[in-house]
Amino acid sequence: MELNNKQKQHLKSLAHPLKPVVLLGANGLTEGVVAEIDGALEHHELIKVKVPTDERELRTAIAEAICREVKASLVQTIGKTLILYRPAQQPTIKLPR
Repeated sequence: MELNNKQKQHLKSLAHPLKPVVLLGANGLTEGVVAEIDGALEHHELIKVKVPTDERELRTAIAEAICREVKASLVQTIGKTLILYRPAQQPTIKLPR
């Protein structure tokens, strides 16, 4: 799903008070972590994920892999925190046009 700038701004404002729901550990991106992210997106629609690496290229690669695996949209990357969005079966977040 491709988000326009207005939609991203709206989601950023909604994500501001959220705490990271999923924290990647020393093992990195495993099937269990992907399943946890998938479940969290289904329940919350908008989540934060904490990636513990200092390398920007690796964080970008992890973000792309997560989005590809769970079919989510990357809203924003702030340091080591990713903000992900995927509409649920019964969406509760109304996106602007």
